[in-house]
Amino acid sequence: MQLNFEAPSALDHFACLVGHDVAFPVLEAATSLALDAAPDLDVQGVLLQVDDWVERLRKSIPVGATALQRTFMLNAFFYEKLGFAANANDFANPANSYVHHVLQTRRGIPITLAVLWMELAQGIGLKVDGISFPGHFLVKVHVDGGIIIQDPLSGLGLTQAMLSERLEPFREGWGWPKRRWRRCICS
Repeated sequence: MQLNFEAPSALDHFACLVGHDVAFPVLEAATSLALDAAPDLDVQGVLLQVDDWVERLRKSIPVGATALQRTFMLNAFFYEKLGFAANANDFANPANSYVHHVLQTRRGIPITLAVLWMELAQGIGLKVDGISFPGHFLVKVHVDGGIIIQDPLSGLGLTQAMLSERLEPFREGWGWPKRRWRRCICS
């Protein structure tokens, strides 16, 4: 009896990774998206690179650091030390959607930068979520006493007013009235 094993297609591999709604490996799934275009991609190599960064970051964080302190340290590591940023010169380049390419160039779009940033955040014990915000993927970080909504292109925290301003261009298309901010004084 001869056994015949075939490697799964890139699509089959991706479907296996995301087959469950809860707790699927986001970084591996996002990296695997490139397998169709680059069948020889070393997905495990990408995962090891990010694991190495997590370990380097962990070692630099003092014991007892708060979630807010860890967020600041992660942002300094990701944006300043590693140099990740928006690919402002070629934002529409399809390679910006490939995690392995973003790792090499340190330039990407909101979703790929968010995937990498969130993997590092989870690796240092932060609770984070992605936000499918209209026109721009964002990141939510849970900190003591609240949340931070952050732009993954820059690490900039966004206020409620800034988020509302970003929603303005979509309001009319959705049939929502223009937002008028009123100051509420509660007693």
